[in-house]
Amino acid sequence: MLKTIKMKISSRNVVEGTARAPHRAMYKAMGLTDDDLSKSFIGVCHTGNEATPCNIHLPELAIGAKEGVKDGGATAREFSTIAVSDGIAMGHEGMKSSLVSREVIADSIELMMRAHQYDGLVGIAGCDKSLPGTMMAMARLNLPSIFVYGGTIMPGMLDGKELTVVDVYEAVGAYDAGQISLEELKNIENTACPNAGSCGGMFTANTMASVSEAIGLALPGSASPPAEDDRRKKIVYETGKACAKLLELDIKPRDILTFEAFENAITMLNAVGGSTNGILHLLALANEVKIKLTYDDFERIRKKTPHIADMKPGGSYVMNSLDKIGGIPLVMKKLMDGNLIHANALTVTGKTIKENLEGIKMSNNIDEKIVRSIQNPLHEVGTAVILKGTLAPDGAVIKTAGMEMTKFTGKAKVFDTEESAFDSVSKGKIEEGDVLVIRYEGPKGGPGMREMLATTAAIVGQGLGKKVAMITDGRFSGGTRGFMVGHVAPEAFVGGPIAFVKDGDEISINVEDNSINLHISKEELEKRSKEWKMPKPNYESGVLAKYAFLVGSASSGAITNASNSLK
Repeated sequence: MLKTIKMKISSRNVVEGTARAPHRAMYKAMGLTDDDLSKSFIGVCHTGNEATPCNIHLPELAIGAKEGVKDGGATAREFSTIAVSDGIAMGHEGMKSSLVSREVIADSIELMMRAHQYDGLVGIAGCDKSLPGTMMAMARLNLPSIFVYGGTIMPGMLDGKELTVVDVYEAVGAYDAGQISLEELKNIENTACPNAGSCGGMFTANTMASVSEAIGLALPGSASPPAEDDRRKKIVYETGKACAKLLELDIKPRDILTFEAFENAITMLNAVGGSTNGILHLLALANEVKIKLTYDDFERIRKKTPHIADMKPGGSYVMNSLDKIGGIPLVMKKLMDGNLIHANALTVTGKTIKENLEGIKMSNNIDEKIVRSIQNPLHEVGTAVILKGTLAPDGAVIKTAGMEMTKFTGKAKVFDTEESAFDSVSKGKIEEGDVLVIRYEGPKGGPGMREMLATTAAIVGQGLGKKVAMITDGRFSGGTRGFMVGHVAPEAFVGGPIAFVKDGDEISINVEDNSINLHISKEELEKRSKEWKMPKPNYESGVLAKYAFLVGSASSGAITNASNSLK
């Protein structure tokens, strides 16, 4: 049996000794000196591109991070990786690439760090999957690392109302229903997204940015400042400098990402009414550090966490509004004072959460419209709810922020693709009491577990948000609101019960008892199961085919692993 040899990642493997003269020559071609080569190397990775406003400004922020690394006494090496714009990929086949990009981002960062033997990592990200993908790479590599968010977009302003990109999606539904004119739709389109930065509400990007502080991988106060705020430059500079310090302290992600840190992250997710995608990403991140995190943990913590931040899409405010009153540190301070988080959890500052918060000055006269007190929450319990039942034996998720209903029973209208469902919605074929079932959009079936914002927003825009429900083995955008259940597992493609639903079947959803049930007899369910045949994969080559072959269930984070093959 061959012995496995594991070499520690270290820049010294690359630049020291006579045998490494060619390597040093290549570095000197890029302007590095012998003094630069004598120092630790820190990779500064960003997901900057022109695909999305969330990421367009990140190369500039990387410059500041590199200056911080240099002033911290290390040598910075910049590199980039991909980022998919969920907003632009939404509503068509392109969305199948979104969740896949999380794995590609993590893999590509790992490859760059291993290939060049960098000693530490600053990760700068802006769009939905780039945040968890970057953090997953940090956890996997277990080198001194700090995450820094690119920042939120400023809200658009129209007739005194703050707008986000979700308002544009919902306006499409309103236009299709004849509720607004083409000119009104155009005005919303032209106003909603005024500059660089990630979508403004507590959608997935801002959710994961909030989580990055709560879990200890980002500097305190780094999540909420807008992308184009001058504080961003200071934040990335301090992040670079702090990463160099982290090398000296020899603090690694696995020292920080304890089970208690994940409990803090889940608490934050529920307190701010965050995206259901946060559940998927935290499961994936936990897997990277071999921590067993389950749906039961999410429910246990949710039930003791009050929902205190009134954030869009279910609430009234955007990230910029939260930033003005103290940002995520304010939320964490309220949670800490309520003994709802582990205050002694270690962070990338080398200090605990408690020590970090003690070093931040906060006003004592804060208007509690945006962030309520623990004693006067928006909801007594958190909003990221896990459902189980005959339709989803392994689980499903729903976000209850802004929802008035807790129960829904209706007749199924079944669609095997998102496109067919959207077409039906846009043509006014969905009626009050319907339960839209969109299947074969799961991790393997899509593949890629598409978000359904175009369809859910069209439903809301038509005034049906409180009158119908939707169930899918795909995902929902962090911008989705309404009675929408996603992440149904097992998914249809592997023969989960959602594959056996027929038009007219009665389905019930009950948030109060965490149930989601298909009301047909066991005998009928078994009959349909025997008649069902696995469909052919939608892709037989390329990255989507590879992903479908390797990806697992949404209930475990939709992670890729050789044991998850289609065989």
